[in-house]
Amino acid sequence: MSNVDREVSRYGVLGQPVAHSKSPRIHAAFATSLSQKLLYEAYEIAPDELGPSLSRFHGEGWQGFNLTLPHKTAAVALCESRTDAAEQAGAVNTLIRTATGWQGDNTDGAGLVRDLVANLGVVVKGKRVLVLGAGGAARGILAPLLAEAPSILAISNRNPWKPEEIAAAMKPLGNIVPRTHLSLKGDQFDVVLNATSAGHQGAVPRLPPGLFAPGAIAYDLNYGPASEPFLAWAKAEGTAKLSDGLGMLVEQAAEAFQRWRGVRPETAAVLAELRAG
Repeated sequence: MSNVDREVSRYGVLGQPVAHSKSPRIHAAFATSLSQKLLYEAYEIAPDELGPSLSRFHGEGWQGFNLTLPHKTAAVALCESRTDAAEQAGAVNTLIRTATGWQGDNTDGAGLVRDLVANLGVVVKGKRVLVLGAGGAARGILAPLLAEAPSILAISNRNPWKPEEIAAAMKPLGNIVPRTHLSLKGDQFDVVLNATSAGHQGAVPRLPPGLFAPGAIAYDLNYGPASEPFLAWAKAEGTAKLSDGLGMLVEQAAEAFQRWRGVRPETAAVLAELRAG
């Protein structure tokens, strides 16, 4: 890399797989809109390479990274420090350079709430909210959802152990109701958020019918083909309001950009461009 290039701040996204990531396009658009010079690249990193790679990237002067599957949980232990959001989530999706290592943050929850409330006009306060899944993606959105004061926030998984563990860990922040997927039978929710990875295998979690209250929204944290199975199931269940997680992706990226650069970019034009293809 030339000396000129070394003067440009470098960022990136790490995952496996990562070739499909829209993050480079999003951050390039943010930088252009704010007349900022930076480089942002995608790197496929295997799980056992994450620690050595982060050490190498730090030594090379990189300023920050986004993390996607499968690194969000493993990165927690690799960070020199963590923000409250990362601690609460037990997962890291944003790395911020410090003098001696990396600070871990989690912008997923803030990005989701921003997309729901600001972009989609969803009211969370006083509503019955269900989060499907109990992995890093689910944990990352719980604290910001609690802050919106839903009447009920339930988290559901195939087996009860993970939801119960998460509910206990987050009790200081508010009440989370742990459930299994099958025990949801007979309940209805206003906001149903799919935070499972089943869509990546073209599948849907095994769920009882009748989960959606009248006027409910079905939201998949994934975007593209991975979001299609759940949204198709929700539509077949009679739900008219459907959304993938593309808006969340853009909004969490804007949150990360703000952590790195000190200014939050406008997101509407970038989201519209991505929706257009």
